[in-house]
Amino acid sequence: MSIKLGIIGYGNLGRGVECAIKQNDDMELCAVFTRRDPSTVSILTEGAQVCNVSDIENWQGKIDVMIICGGSATDLPEQTPKYAKLFNVIDSFDTHARIPEHFANVDAAAKEAGNVGIISVGWDPGLFSLNRMYANAILPNGNDYTFWGKGVSQGHSDAIRRVEGVKDGKQYTIPVEAALEAVRSGKNPELTTREKHLRECFVVLEDGADAAKVEAEIKNMPNYFADYDTTVHFISEEELKKNHSGIPHGGFVIRSGKTGWNEENSHVIEYSLKLDSNPEFTSSVLIAYARAAYKMKAEGQSGCKTVFDVPPAYLSAQSGEELRAHLL
Repeated sequence: MSIKLGIIGYGNLGRGVECAIKQNDDMELCAVFTRRDPSTVSILTEGAQVCNVSDIENWQGKIDVMIICGGSATDLPEQTPKYAKLFNVIDSFDTHARIPEHFANVDAAAKEAGNVGIISVGWDPGLFSLNRMYANAILPNGNDYTFWGKGVSQGHSDAIRRVEGVKDGKQYTIPVEAALEAVRSGKNPELTTREKHLRECFVVLEDGADAAKVEAEIKNMPNYFADYDTTVHFISEEELKKNHSGIPHGGFVIRSGKTGWNEENSHVIEYSLKLDSNPEFTSSVLIAYARAAYKMKAEGQSGCKTVFDVPPAYLSAQSGEELRAHLL
């Protein structure tokens, strides 16, 4: 019996979810829900429907888990609690500072309906969060370090494109190699924001735009570039499309700690990701947690969960016997 899934939103993440469902034999896509005119949205899955979000209540009881693929800034804070009243839901909410607030809102809605909602699923927050937790539990005397990149930051790229005179642009977040090596060596350095990451921007200017003015505005943008060493490259639209059309990303979570009665031994735990496609990888994580939500609902659980609350075995399509025989 297949787990019946729905997708809300058909951007990069929604398309990635559709591809991930194809790779999981115990799942099927029933419907994609969009705010656009459904006739303008073409999906890949034969037999699945494309519907306007206004029709979503008609699918209650027909979809086991709804995967919500909106943005964290404005979509998910509204959508996830709303749809948790109708379905088991998964989202990739990634505004770290607002996770407790989002959790409380989804928890109230999901418990009221008897559904399961798993939030902040992806690689950070998500898999990186798990690795930070495991490493903290194992090496309580130590320090955490998280490096992102080299990869495209979609939020920072959007910020570049908002600058007057910019036609298009991409921004890459790049770990500072010296800082990364100092952490890996177990030196436990204290690192500032500027010492951990570089930012590299590739910008296409509007005709007649002042390059010096654009560069200054980008480099001095608070909350985005002002605290980093930032390089701005001005390139053609053709070069941007040719060399910077992908959405790669990745990063490292490192815990450096001490053990022994006199703390005489040092240890480094490192987990890393190198991703050709940030949204497609995130989508694959969402699918695994959709399986977990289905299993948790079947057990009678309800309310909001995070990756910390989900037993690892619930992510797998394999039975306990198979996992013990082949992966343990």
